Amino acid sequence: MLGIVRRNVGGAGGLYSQGFGRLRPVASAIRNYSSGGKEMTVRDALNSALDEEMAADPNVFVMGEEVGEYQGAYKITKGLLDKYGPERVLDTPITEAIDHVINSAAKSNYMSAGQINVPIVFRGPNGPAAGVGAQHSQCYGAWYGSVPGLKVLVPYSSEDARGLLKAAIRDPDPVVFLENELLYGESFPVSAEALDSSFCLPIGKAKIEREGKDITITAFSKMVGYALKAAEILEKDGINAEVINLRSIRPLDRATINASVRKTNRLVTVEEGFPQHGIGAEICASVIEDSFGYLDAPVERVAGADVPTPYAANLERMAFPQIEDIVRAAKRACYRSVPMAASA
Repeated sequence: MLGIVRRNVGGAGGLYSQGFGRLRPVASAIRNYSSGGKEMTVRDALNSALDEEMAADPNVFVMGEEVGEYQGAYKITKGLLDKYGPERVLDTPITEAIDHVINSAAKSNYMSAGQINVPIVFRGPNGPAAGVGAQHSQCYGAWYGSVPGLKVLVPYSSEDARGLLKAAIRDPDPVVFLENELLYGESFPVSAEALDSSFCLPIGKAKIEREGKDITITAFSKMVGYALKAAEILEKDGINAEVINLRSIRPLDRATINASVRKTNRLVTVEEGFPQHGIGAEICASVIEDSFGYLDAPVERVAGADVPTPYAANLERMAFPQIEDIVRAAKRACYRSVPMAASA
């Protein structure tokens, strides 16, 4: 994982896996930005966000495995070493100690009675990749999302990547920024507002990617695209699905989720992580607690299989949600007929 660190602010500095941070307080834009205009890959969105935040604040620096000379394993930090030099782009040995994230970064502010801020961003690939086996292909959203003191962000589009990474860098607290490596090369339309150097998205606010009235589908990261494609298929069968891009795992935008469920009366949660103790389970609990009386059907959870990720391509595909899985779950919630073989 790559981290973005800012230099000491009230105590803690950056000394973890791969990090990035800044001194300025966050100034998130609350308004929604419409997509359109120029196309940008997620990779370029992340790179430009890093570049602009480093240019804006000399206290921002990057450290991590292969971030300098190699320009990042996925070329997210391309050009930063040449532009900002080795004092602000530091190559470090490989570090995979989660203790620094969970026990140091997450707890320092609380244990110091608010005297120590830890303005650090831990960012890097998350979720299933392709053909890399069990140890390199899994989602850690639920892991980090269960830890008080952390903020956990999960971008889907290029606009998400730019706006959320800028917000994370400017935030005074530790942020875990989970990217899907299969999205790095994907291009998305971005608005003129999103290309502005001042662009920033609010942390903890979900985005309704598609409005609907019959069923709510929540998703994050790569699964947002799958949910949108499933919604198009469902539309042909007369089911109008609302798709929510969570953007943030912690804090979770419970208000947006519950407001949608109270409108549609049905819910499907989608994630690539394991089902037990998953993000979908947390969303289900929130809806049961706040909107149980509005549900017209049991909540459907679509998640990864409860097994380590298989290496074989055919088994790997079966281990993670596909578009047809989301369609079947939505139809079950809407009491539409689903072939027995498909629903098994």
